[in-house]
Amino acid sequence: MKPIFVRGISNQLRLTLAIILSVMLLVVNHRLEPVRATLSSALSPVQYMASLPSALLNWSSESLATRKMLALQNKELLRQQLLMSERLQRFEHLRQENQRLRALLGSAAYQDSRKMVAEVLEIASDPSHHYVVLNRGSRSGVFVGQPVVDAQGVVGQVVQVGEITSRVLLLSDVSHGIPVRITRNDVRLVANGTGEIHEIELRHVAKSTDIKVGDLLVTSGLGKRYPEGYPVARVMEVFTEDGQSYARVTAQPLAALDRIRYLLLIWPSAEAEASLAQDLPVADEPDVETKGADAKRSVLPTAAQPPATQAPVSQAPVSQAPVSQAPATQTPVKPSRENQARENPAPANQAPATVTTRPASEVQ
Repeated sequence: MKPIFVRGISNQLRLTLAIILSVMLLVVNHRLEPVRATLSSALSPVQYMASLPSALLNWSSESLATRKMLALQNKELLRQQLLMSERLQRFEHLRQENQRLRALLGSAAYQDSRKMVAEVLEIASDPSHHYVVLNRGSRSGVFVGQPVVDAQGVVGQVVQVGEITSRVLLLSDVSHGIPVRITRNDVRLVANGTGEIHEIELRHVAKSTDIKVGDLLVTSGLGKRYPEGYPVARVMEVFTEDGQSYARVTAQPLAALDRIRYLLLIWPSAEAEASLAQDLPVADEPDVETKGADAKRSVLPTAAQPPATQAPVSQAPVSQAPVSQAPATQTPVKPSRENQARENPAPANQAPATVTTRPASEVQ
């Protein structure tokens, strides 16, 4: 007779197998990056097929737009163009003034870098991770750690690159951090994601820090990951508690992270990297030169010491001349020997030695 309920694997055995499998995955996690990149490249056609319906809907909506809607859009675009033209004229004046000031201060100007427009193919459905997939990959020159921005501000950075796609980690992810500074007073801080799409936080901010609601946060350029000057977020709340050493500061990202469609990939400036590479060895050269100069200075006094020691030797016969009552004919000989000692120190060293010892013995 067969039993009705068959006993399966025990819970302890299942737990043991799960623990062993977890440890194995933790050990080989760093070795699975090529496998993930290969799978990402293999799944890229599926992602393109998944985004095809939305592309068709966008194309149909643009094709079936009415004449009135197009006229309204054209009018709004003309208005924005006028506003942008006026702002561009002001920015051109500021750019020229900034260039003159940099020329006076001898500061290097900012260099334009390479940029590329990318389209969002997929948005992460996992609530614990915030990332998007772009339609640009290693074929387009995308690399891990590349900064990504949109029309309003910084969006995030590339964390995984496939053949024709790449994955971007957003600012709001809990594992993301970015160095920023306040434009009002240049205070430098670090902004971290909170897991909320519309909120980031500034951790370890002292109560004495000059930070106010409405302050604009931009990239500080530290860490050599994000270029300096790109807007990141705006401070929304500064909360302090009695007994706490740090204040709780929250900010709202300027980029619309929940509505992004087109993004801009930024490459670092090659000229800036070249200048930085040239500056590194130049800082060491003065130390070598100063060491060489110090060595030369330390050698020069030793070379100058023999004339100093010869001076009293040449003067000894002059002072002893009256004591030894040397003939008057020898008096002009001694200055000539002194002149020879100044011109040729080595022979003069020996000649006066014979002259001075003899009168000294006669006096004794």
